[in-house]
Amino acid sequence: MTTTDLPGVPPDVDPDQPERGERPATEPRFDGRRGRWVGASIPRHEDPRLLTGRGRFIDDIALSGMLHAGFVRATVAHAAITELDLTATREVHGVVAAYDAADLALGDIVAVLDRPAEEFTPTAMPILARGKVRFVGEPLALVVARDPYAVEDGIEAARVTYDAIDAVVSEETALAPDAPAVHDEAPDNVLLDVSMFDTPGVNEAFADAALTVDVTTRSGRQNALPLETRGVVASWDARDDQLLVQTCSQVPHQVRTMLARSLRIAERTVRVTVPDMGGGFGQKCVVGREEIAVAAAAQRLDRPVKWIEDRREALTAGFLAREQRYRTRAAFDADGRITALDVDVVCDMGAYSCYPFTAGIEPLMASAEMPSVYRVPAYRVRGRAITSNKAPTAPYRGVSRPQYVMAIERVMERAARELGLDPVDVRRRNVITEFPYTGVNGVTYDPGTYLESLDLAEATIRDEGWYEAREAGDRHLGIGFCCFSERTGYGSEAFAKRKMTVVPGFDLSEIRMDTTGSVVVTSGTMNHGQSHETTFAQIVADRLGLDVARVKLRQGDTERIAYGWGTFASRSVTIGGSAVALASERLGELLCRIAAHLLETRPDNVALDGDGGVVQLDDPARRLSFEDIADVAHLRSHLLPKDVEPALTATASFDVPGDGTFSNATHAVVVEADPGTGEIRILRYVCVEDCGVVINPKVVDGQCRGGIAQGIAGALFEEVTYDGHGEPSAASFIDYLVPTATEIPDVSIQHLETPCAFTANGAKGAGEGGTIGAPAAVLNAVNDALRHTGVELDTTPIHPRTVLAALEGEL
Repeated sequence: MTTTDLPGVPPDVDPDQPERGERPATEPRFDGRRGRWVGASIPRHEDPRLLTGRGRFIDDIALSGMLHAGFVRATVAHAAITELDLTATREVHGVVAAYDAADLALGDIVAVLDRPAEEFTPTAMPILARGKVRFVGEPLALVVARDPYAVEDGIEAARVTYDAIDAVVSEETALAPDAPAVHDEAPDNVLLDVSMFDTPGVNEAFADAALTVDVTTRSGRQNALPLETRGVVASWDARDDQLLVQTCSQVPHQVRTMLARSLRIAERTVRVTVPDMGGGFGQKCVVGREEIAVAAAAQRLDRPVKWIEDRREALTAGFLAREQRYRTRAAFDADGRITALDVDVVCDMGAYSCYPFTAGIEPLMASAEMPSVYRVPAYRVRGRAITSNKAPTAPYRGVSRPQYVMAIERVMERAARELGLDPVDVRRRNVITEFPYTGVNGVTYDPGTYLESLDLAEATIRDEGWYEAREAGDRHLGIGFCCFSERTGYGSEAFAKRKMTVVPGFDLSEIRMDTTGSVVVTSGTMNHGQSHETTFAQIVADRLGLDVARVKLRQGDTERIAYGWGTFASRSVTIGGSAVALASERLGELLCRIAAHLLETRPDNVALDGDGGVVQLDDPARRLSFEDIADVAHLRSHLLPKDVEPALTATASFDVPGDGTFSNATHAVVVEADPGTGEIRILRYVCVEDCGVVINPKVVDGQCRGGIAQGIAGALFEEVTYDGHGEPSAASFIDYLVPTATEIPDVSIQHLETPCAFTANGAKGAGEGGTIGAPAAVLNAVNDALRHTGVELDTTPIHPRTVLAALEGEL
């Protein structure tokens, strides 16, 4: 069969030879899980719609009688509200209503861990601030008007007076003995304080160590910066007794649950839908207070209400991420093998816990997975989440893994330097090579290519002559590596270990075939740029043996999908895709059962023929197309077997067992430091990754490159800082430095494949790996470029002034 026989596949793509880069000669094969479509780089189903301007985003929605909303926001970081006067606001021409917290009387957002009081302190996030403000940009009041211009006029007319309180803006100010409390419930400004591991032998290992390494790493606060800012359109339909909320959320079902609870209405009366979404990266996988306030206004006014976040709000008041500090001590023997790890983690979570993950998500993630890809015999860790007068944080692509990976990778580099060993060799001596491997952290790692990816990445850089170029000494060149794993597809068992009272994990799928033999499949995941419409269709098409063009995916509608956990933590293909695969298999079994009855043969004498039908095995000339079977199932149901119900539908659920799955990768980077400006230019970027069975290589490549771009942004460019009063520095792109295509290099991606035994498709997650590995790889490369200066940098982003000072001998 040629590629021209496959609809949707361009002539230059051979699905039997997908683009995968170099692989070891002993590449494992995963029988039964790759077929005609899985593994093919078919064009994305989404592209014709999105690239020709036919996408439908929140701001495209225009309903009859629609009003517009905006928020009066705090202009100070920490203060008691002494007066909030909306009288003048309500008198502005075009303003329909203005509400403060007392007017709406909504229930607070409260995220909880099932942990003792000495470990975790829950805090309430009011929908609109009551009595006190805790960060610049916190919403105080909601203004609803006939047009956006009247909204702005109404916001300006509001009068707010404050009694200022000293702002908590850093770890030092938060943990100081006399620090003001951001929340009365947490007088020490600590929301989580957990020592998850203190295994036997830590003290002895340090006492016997040939080398002890101490490294303190820090990462700057970032904005996830999706292209589409947050937004919501809410409308109340009194006839149906239903509140329709159209929003750009990665977790529509969690929005529905929290909305119903806050508004104190039955969850059945709330329908949440998500149209096309222009990125999320985790910022939209938590429930925001703005969408609840807008929904409440729509219900009260019995009019549709729209709110679209402007970029200033997005930069200052939207959910932020990343600000973390790691003090890491490691013990090594004389051969460079690690014998113990002792880590103290502090994560600045901002003013509030996010729902449903809580403020514990970052330190708990780091504590559980800090050993990374290395064999660590003894391990001690303390993880803390502190609160501050900054915008609250949400999970951002990678969730602590870029930070803890940076910490452990800096440890490997420092140990290599102290012992006079090659940094890659030190990694080789410590990396996990036998699987399954249960680490000192109690986590079992499924098979991966940790050593193989490291070897291939180093060989690529070496074969291209970069080591010789660096040793020539006429340029400030540096080579850096990062070897890491990415836990993906967290199931309910993994989340339950964090003692969350809201435990994500499973996903559901339903598949229905119509009379034409085409299918519609649902998933509780939520696409925001990951090509679900394409990759899920490939899974279905292979499982049923039909053309991929005959598969339609439906997501993002709480009325169509019973419940779903949305998209985060690289769970879409691993969990959502597995549910889709299982539902497809069940539909295939039903089709075969009906076909056997109609062909008057045994059920074990028929099979899906891979061409949109069912064939009789002992007489291949006898077959029924899906259209034939569907015609009977829907239009002539009296011909069905007596124990088969009419219509063609199947459902399935899936939950990854145990500790989840682990993708892995090695990133290798070559940089050059400019001695005149201190700027860092990336000359070469190599990524060798293993995410199990690759459903669509081009999609995975896109995920890798996009993630690497965000990782480079965190390593060299993006940072939100605050002054001593809690005023954010970055209110526009003039101040918040975002890299462009000029600063992001071409990225070479090579795929290894270690199929996963725990998912229905053999796939592991691929969404976050690029972001996880890039900061450490870039930081290590920069330090290598500065090796002759005696300076070592352990903080990101790396500022040109810091590099310049090092090159000029000022540090």
